[in-house]
Amino acid sequence: MTAPLLVAGVGNIFLADDAFGPEVIRALEQRPLPPEARVRDYGIRGLDLAYDLLGGCATAVLVDAARRGQRPGTLSLIEAEPPDGIVPPEAHGMDPAKVLALATHMGEEPLPRVLVLACEPEVLPAGDEDILPGLSAAVRAAVEPAVTALHTLVPLLLADPAAPAGALGRSMENGPAHPAALPAHAPATAEDR
Repeated sequence: MTAPLLVAGVGNIFLADDAFGPEVIRALEQRPLPPEARVRDYGIRGLDLAYDLLGGCATAVLVDAARRGQRPGTLSLIEAEPPDGIVPPEAHGMDPAKVLALATHMGEEPLPRVLVLACEPEVLPAGDEDILPGLSAAVRAAVEPAVTALHTLVPLLLADPAAPAGALGRSMENGPAHPAALPAHAPATAEDR
């Protein structure tokens, strides 16, 4: 039987802060999520993730490093937009948009709801030729807050897969909060803080 919720760490452990997703999954071994959530490190295996997205889960939370123009270490929760046909499907690699396009191309059923728990990277090499293992200090400091955020978010999504993504309605970082850039939502206003 398929778990109703998939938590997927994505990223390349040899490309500095791109290893954020796998590091969060490793930290979850010490603080496990409820058993109804399937937690898996996909690394750079986009095809495996595409198949699992088609496996019947109601919701998926991808944990990844993503440039969003914020301070390094900032966490954002992003509601993934369904692929629009412009993004070419790709069987190899782990660009989340291309993985979603591949899953859409492979399956006949609609994809599950996909959220991305994104961390703003500090060091993200441009290509595989720049091998640079190890997270930057700012991104390493975001691993435990990401685990805490998942412990808040996952029970809400297990209770209601369509629950608003308000558990991280704005960016989380050390210091003052800044509005999260959520594609489907307006930024937080001063009254929301």
